[in-house]
Amino acid sequence: MSTIGGLLIKKSMLTAEQLVQAKNDQQQKGGPLVASLIRLGLIRDEDLLMCLHQEYRLPILDLQSIEPSPEVLRLIPSALAQKHHVLPISRNGSILTLAVADPSHLAAFNEVKFLSGCDVKVVLAQAGAIDKAIQKHYSQSAQAYEEVLAKLEAEKPSDSGIEIDEMQRASEDAPVVRLVSTLMSDAIEKRASDIHIEPYEDGLRVRFRIDGVLHEVMQPPVRLKAAIASRIKVMAALDIAERRLPQDGVIKLKASGNREINFRISVLPTVFGEKVVLRVLAKGNLQYDLDKLGMEEPALRTFKKAIAEPSGMVLVTGPTGSGKTTTLYSALAALNKEERNISSAEDPVEIYMRGINQVKISEDIGLTFAAVLRSFLRQDPDVLMVGEIRDFETIEIAVKAALTGHLVLSTLHTNDAPSTIGRMLNMGVDAFLVSSSLNLIVAQRLARVICPHCKVPIEEYPREALRDVGFREDELDTLTLYQGRGCEECSNTGYQGRLAFYEVLPMTEEMRSLVIAHSTSDEIRRRAISQGMVTLREGGLQKAREGQTTIEEVLRVTSSDTPT
Repeated sequence: MSTIGGLLIKKSMLTAEQLVQAKNDQQQKGGPLVASLIRLGLIRDEDLLMCLHQEYRLPILDLQSIEPSPEVLRLIPSALAQKHHVLPISRNGSILTLAVADPSHLAAFNEVKFLSGCDVKVVLAQAGAIDKAIQKHYSQSAQAYEEVLAKLEAEKPSDSGIEIDEMQRASEDAPVVRLVSTLMSDAIEKRASDIHIEPYEDGLRVRFRIDGVLHEVMQPPVRLKAAIASRIKVMAALDIAERRLPQDGVIKLKASGNREINFRISVLPTVFGEKVVLRVLAKGNLQYDLDKLGMEEPALRTFKKAIAEPSGMVLVTGPTGSGKTTTLYSALAALNKEERNISSAEDPVEIYMRGINQVKISEDIGLTFAAVLRSFLRQDPDVLMVGEIRDFETIEIAVKAALTGHLVLSTLHTNDAPSTIGRMLNMGVDAFLVSSSLNLIVAQRLARVICPHCKVPIEEYPREALRDVGFREDELDTLTLYQGRGCEECSNTGYQGRLAFYEVLPMTEEMRSLVIAHSTSDEIRRRAISQGMVTLREGGLQKAREGQTTIEEVLRVTSSDTPT
């Protein structure tokens, strides 16, 4: 049986150079060769299917109407199905029907035969359809959950007085190990940023934060809470005997395609047990590129100009989870040149960047932001990044650094760009120093993107409501807004992914004069708008006009008193 690459070259559907390109992609990202061929656009899924059908005389199966039973799915682990692009369809005695995208992949069939104990009957299906079917039918966390329940069904342990040895044994119990591991892999597949494992008096809840919103995924029995928490603590090298104090740690994993994925662990003792939050930090998951932040061209040009200055301060503001870290890392990536000495103080260090001297803050030993900043200034720096300005001491040193020939990047928690100036003044910084040190303030928010697979126009929207949120009267007759109906691709949320919008306030001479005069935030805001500043609310409404997000999302992430 010839390989799929050789077959496609023989039929003039692929060149040797294209085959090499696909194999290189396969080595980098993992998965079968057919996935790389389709991903790179070297061949269409349907053309490949017909070619294989004609060559091997195998039947073609439409997977949309197929519902494999849980018993059949359990014959092949999800990881193996994903690795080889195969899906078990049915079992008849000792014969397992297997949908495949590449019938020449004999090693895959031998592995399936060995694991299932069945002879394999092959049918053809499109590679993309197999991918979707695997995602649909293999709910890893649900399978692991069922296994845990089956094994522990007769066990009714009390949570009080658990011995340390018992916790250690429970954390190493195979079903618990699988449950935790599959929850983590499930979170990666669903693009979750955080996993919340929350104990209550009579229950245990697991939620994923996807696109900024929490969704419940399962409710394991409350009796598993100690075992699950202990398993995570073992993986993060934390003290499983300590259940009275908070603990923090990191779990490092390798995912498919040799991707490194870290989980930042926070364990918090509550009245009903330990709550665990895992922050997913996927290396290479984000591209730190200023041009890909989604900033509109005039604002992007202003931002690039501000960070190109040899000195001064650029502040990025917004609530937790608004994308400030991504913006800062993108700025650092743009500045990361051989001729610059760049240092950053972070709590914690979320992404490791080659060429940046990164320091993790440890306040318990006195390694505070202020202490690290002082040390940076003795290290001949060009650019300094401070993860967050929290107190007067830190902002005082940052301002002095900005005024003595250094570029300083940092974040503050404020609602919008103009109010950042008032926040600095309230922290005790002199108005003259604020006006002299600041180059630029960027406020930002993240909103969910309408799912492209179920996006539909909204038939009617009350005109008064549209005016109230900030749309102009003269655009209402031609305005088309969209929403997502909810589908399998977006887990019936109507949204898939997130986008950012920004409020960019450059410190012009007029702005500096207003700061020195102790003008209010409202006065600064009005003057900035007259000079062309686009507010957060208006930036969000523009994304809604473009059909990228919904009005509901814009209202959710922008303050009701944000002027337009």
